[in-house]
Amino acid sequence: MEKKHMSAFSLYQTLQSDLPPPAKKPPPQVEIKKKKKKNHVSAAAKAQAKKAQMKAERKKMRKKLLKAAQREENQKAALDLIQEEKECVIGESLDAVLTELARVNNSNERARKLFQWLISPIPVSAFFRETWEKKPIFVQRKNPDYYKGLFSTSEFDRILREEDVQYGVNLDVTSYINGKRETHNPPGRALPFTAWDFYESGCSLRMLNPQAFSATVWNVLSILQEQFGSMAGANVYLTPPGTQGFAPHYDDIEAFVVQLEGKKHWRVYNPRSDDEVLPVLSSANFDQSEIGKPILDIVLEAGDLLYFPRGFIHQGNCLPDAHSMHITISSYQKNSWGDLMLKIVPAALEVAMEEDIEFRQGLPLDYLTYMGVQHSDKEDLRRVKFLARIENLMKRLPNYAPVDAAVDQKAKEFLHDCLPPKLTPGELMSSVQGAPARWEGGTVKDVGAHITTQTQIRILRAGCARLCSDGNAVHLYYTTDNSRVYHKEEPKSFEIQTEHTDAIEFLIHSYPNFVAVGSLPCDFAQDRIALAELLYEKGIIHTAGPS
Repeated sequence: MEKKHMSAFSLYQTLQSDLPPPAKKPPPQVEIKKKKKKNHVSAAAKAQAKKAQMKAERKKMRKKLLKAAQREENQKAALDLIQEEKECVIGESLDAVLTELARVNNSNERARKLFQWLISPIPVSAFFRETWEKKPIFVQRKNPDYYKGLFSTSEFDRILREEDVQYGVNLDVTSYINGKRETHNPPGRALPFTAWDFYESGCSLRMLNPQAFSATVWNVLSILQEQFGSMAGANVYLTPPGTQGFAPHYDDIEAFVVQLEGKKHWRVYNPRSDDEVLPVLSSANFDQSEIGKPILDIVLEAGDLLYFPRGFIHQGNCLPDAHSMHITISSYQKNSWGDLMLKIVPAALEVAMEEDIEFRQGLPLDYLTYMGVQHSDKEDLRRVKFLARIENLMKRLPNYAPVDAAVDQKAKEFLHDCLPPKLTPGELMSSVQGAPARWEGGTVKDVGAHITTQTQIRILRAGCARLCSDGNAVHLYYTTDNSRVYHKEEPKSFEIQTEHTDAIEFLIHSYPNFVAVGSLPCDFAQDRIALAELLYEKGIIHTAGPS
């Protein structure tokens, strides 16, 4: 029997997470040792005192910056609410939405508008403040055409016929019968003859990377990845009537289940323990007896949306009277504070060992006789002293943490994960991809970028390029040459000469404004033009008018 539908706002207002918000921990306090006054202060002591003073000043400045950032965040949240109240839901169909978004000048704004359309009528700022990573939400629209054009069974069939779809790589065949989950992938290419036979036999079909085959899915994900600051991926699920393809489980991603055709019965369950809240990895399959009672039991129909955070157990089954097709849009895999700290802490320890003699001093000669699991139950003052020393060294680590360098490492991974931008008509006409160079009348026409100091240029997208340093050289990493197939290509970057780094930063920080090539902070006009030509050829910038 189908469950009674609930309105979007009714569910949004009444569904409360059973999970308390994580307790806020105070920032680590850096211990600053005070030196005793001496009548005759050595040069080394003066230097040490100056260093301590600088640390104290930096600490004071950090506090001021944190307060200023908090004020700015509060002001931004208020402005976002005002802006969202002014904005209507853009477009009546996905085609209309994407057409309107193509006219938006700023890719960050474009991403926010598309995400607002995806989760409407929930305001974006309210979603990230109250729902994101906290609780599931169900949006019921009673508009089966709301997501029309994103993907369909006819598109699925076209891809099977025209593209090189491989079992296990691009397509999975699955079933879940009597509590047993099975995968039925044969080797080789997934042709319509075998794929549709599996479907008719009651198996679910999961397309793992539809963005590689569908220009519309590619376009949507390439826009949304700027909203998340993390890779946006997708899977498409086609399920026959009266069947279930997957066992109950939880994932390590934030999931947006977009119902495209038919309908599906979903049950969502709270994480079973604190250890499974926002998990690092996806779970194994669960037995029904292991998961308790659902906190959400609904039927998703075409045009509806279901969101649930990582760690929330879920399962979906088709009702007897209709098939189901949905696409799950996902993000935020391995994008936690802990994932960043995995990069910061080893690097901080390496720097500390280079710069601080306390990290290089030898361990006690007899520490193995009182430390370790076999000694953990002993009451020994040597253990107390040893653990206090470890705690003191841990407190010193923040002084050596290369946070910006670690963030750049995360950024490089993100840029490698990213889809290449799906260009708007305007971007295509004004970038290297739409340059008029061609073969015509037995000769080559319109070769060259034709860039002068008066040419107006800007970065193609807000997040398509980033300067990163490895300590020896500065490289520009970029997404415009990425593949639509995940990690098919190596990370794309090239070295930037030291005298050109200011110009690259100027371009990145000027977005979304166009700037004249002649305004780039380089020493010579020919350097400005040569740099602009290089960036143009890589597809990283485009011009204010047609190329």
